[in-house]
Amino acid sequence: MGTAPAQLFPEYLVDTFGIDSVLGDVVASLIGAALVANIILAFSGVAGPWAKRKITAAFTDRIAVDRIGPYGLLIIPAAAVQLLAKELIVPEGVDRPTWDIAPILLPASAMLGFSVIPMGHIGPLNLHLADPEVGLALVFAFASIASVSLVMAGYASSNKYSLLGGLRAVAQNLAYEIPLIVTAMSVVIFAGTLQISGVVGAQTETLVTIAGISIPAWFAFVNPFAFVLFLTANMAEIGRNPFDIPEAPTEIVGGYQTEYSSAYFVLFYLGEFVHIFLGGAILSVVFLGGASGPGPESISFIWFVVKVWGFFLFTQWARAAIPRVRIDQLIEIGWKGMLVLSFANLVLTAVIVGVIA
Repeated sequence: MGTAPAQLFPEYLVDTFGIDSVLGDVVASLIGAALVANIILAFSGVAGPWAKRKITAAFTDRIAVDRIGPYGLLIIPAAAVQLLAKELIVPEGVDRPTWDIAPILLPASAMLGFSVIPMGHIGPLNLHLADPEVGLALVFAFASIASVSLVMAGYASSNKYSLLGGLRAVAQNLAYEIPLIVTAMSVVIFAGTLQISGVVGAQTETLVTIAGISIPAWFAFVNPFAFVLFLTANMAEIGRNPFDIPEAPTEIVGGYQTEYSSAYFVLFYLGEFVHIFLGGAILSVVFLGGASGPGPESISFIWFVVKVWGFFLFTQWARAAIPRVRIDQLIEIGWKGMLVLSFANLVLTAVIVGVIA
């Protein structure tokens, strides 16, 4: 089924309620942004306090939370109250307002990324806020703001461990964001556009039919090598195991977030999980056909949820199964391995597409 939107969500609201004016466009956009934000916040609220613990416990043969409410689900509000009720301690010597802005910037940058992500349909509603012609470049630009937040936190905390975490974040971002974007450019060569709806639409055709089963032309099937490269770089970009070097509790206490507590710590914690889901959403639209899947288009949001939560499950498996790499290993993998392979993939893709075209 096709996923190219006939109408963006704000446009649908404008037409449905007949508020065709500048004010109407602003109100419709704000309503759409609030809806998408609440969906992502709900994902993160379930993932952080509950799902992360339950999944890790399943991998490591433990029980995890099961005492607070059915299946331990009430740990979600309990953990929120516990963390927010703590005193916000401001260490001496911190650089304000930089120290205050850093934890806000991390989740905000990920939320901005979802403004151009097509999340599929719920009935007639198409959860897609904006579809600019350079949408793929824009979502990478929004996601990269996260490293600025980590550097700000590390620098402003007046703590050597925090500063080390911030510097590690910069080194990691430089080493893996280039391979990430270069690999995504190989997909752009196939799709012929930077517009996200166009990238998703290019994956709606059938690649091959085997025994009556149609295999979709998802770029993960068209170029599995690029998919593995992108998945690896994506894991480093969101800072999950084995690439959680900027915070590395066994090495630098808590890295960039060492001096944060209460609501500020919650914002950092929230930002981490929002970025995981943004990473899953980007992986979905670039390589897994976006919100496409079997069944009518009206339920495509379900497939979007399945794919992003599947990526979250993968990150938790990696967290439980793969040991953290050292900082020197991380840099070497990025510059000597991922960068070379991503450019080789880009050149090979360009040659193949050029010959076929």
